[in-house]
Amino acid sequence: MKAEILSIRFLHEGWNRFGLAQVRLHDGSVAERALEDHGHSVGILPYDPERRVATLVRELRVPALFADGAQMQLEAPAGLIDDGSPEENARREVLEEVGLNLHGLDFIGAAYSCASLSTEKIHLYLAAYTRPDRAEAGGGAEGEHENIRIVEMPLADLAALADRGEITDLKTLTLVLALRVRRPELFPA
Repeated sequence: MKAEILSIRFLHEGWNRFGLAQVRLHDGSVAERALEDHGHSVGILPYDPERRVATLVRELRVPALFADGAQMQLEAPAGLIDDGSPEENARREVLEEVGLNLHGLDFIGAAYSCASLSTEKIHLYLAAYTRPDRAEAGGGAEGEHENIRIVEMPLADLAALADRGEITDLKTLTLVLALRVRRPELFPA
């Protein structure tokens, strides 16, 4: 038997939607499951291979503040996919958040951020840049209250954070590990 959604009752509709779904499971039983829907997104790790640095952001994430008291989280630039392709949105997000014009994007994959709850599928990219690619100040889109702090960090330090289990954002950890696999020459042996 195929699983199917029988009904969804949305409890909140705004920037995202939260709801409860009645689902017929593969064995024919019916269960209730929570659902968060806000569309797909992009996550990008911009890095300068010549200087061996990456550009990330620090910003407040209310769920991390609620769960752990974390005031700021270190993350790769990211954002929702609006109009256009994932690649167009990746370039826009990096320009808004960290002020870099990106040229080439190296697609890593697309994965659900939390398949047990959210419909969000994150399209992940690595993106090499150079100093002349800095075009704007960054800091986030006007009116979105992101309060982004830009962090340029040596790749060796970023790898050490990953090795110590100190990167708490899954997309960022995935991108750091992917960069280490795809470009091992950028990291100390």
